[in-house]
Amino acid sequence: MKKYAYMALIGVLCLAFSQFLIYDYAPTERTMGYAQKIFYYHLPLAWWCFVSFFISFVSAILYLFKKNMCYDRLSAVSAEIGFLLATLTLVTGSIWGRQSWGVWWTWDPRLTTTLVLWFIYAAYLVVRTMAMPNEKRAAVSAVITIIGFLDVPLVFFSARLWRSIHPAVFASKGGGLEAEMVHTVIFCVLTFAFIYIPLLAFRLKQVQQLQSMETLRTRMLYEEN
Repeated sequence: MKKYAYMALIGVLCLAFSQFLIYDYAPTERTMGYAQKIFYYHLPLAWWCFVSFFISFVSAILYLFKKNMCYDRLSAVSAEIGFLLATLTLVTGSIWGRQSWGVWWTWDPRLTTTLVLWFIYAAYLVVRTMAMPNEKRAAVSAVITIIGFLDVPLVFFSARLWRSIHPAVFASKGGGLEAEMVHTVIFCVLTFAFIYIPLLAFRLKQVQQLQSMETLRTRMLYEEN
């Protein structure tokens, strides 16, 4: 786990440097001013949210085929982190929307599909806490994960499929980002990788240890009886 600790340290240093890029290197947007700076947090959160749900989705499929609880643990941990990132995506998006659109929330296609995604994985986390055999809980959770991931492409392509006021990130003609803004947002997305991977590894290790302790306790109770 030491390598993940070093990676987390690199992530912290990159996150500190990204503040210089956000508030000094990247120009201030004319219309929104400094409120636009939240974009550099909002976009990485959204992208790594999708990555996390994709890992959970693939792990769920592998579990259904191989019945290996390692895949169930990875799917569960990825879904947990994805749910956290989805929550932060909605929060930062609402702050941005309040400044840009004058409201905290609007039923825009991208916002609505993201909220649906949030509710699906909220239900998933509830299922994970329900008292049922491990194999059954893993199977039910895997099905919910697979169904829930079907909403991810809808979130991604919603601005193209339906009329949306949500801005395009990299527009080819007009309304696009300046070069300094593009450099900054790419750096921020890459920085989140150094935070996401150690977080996933540490949480996965924690879940493995908790399950080992639970197995040991069950065995001790069985031997006492």
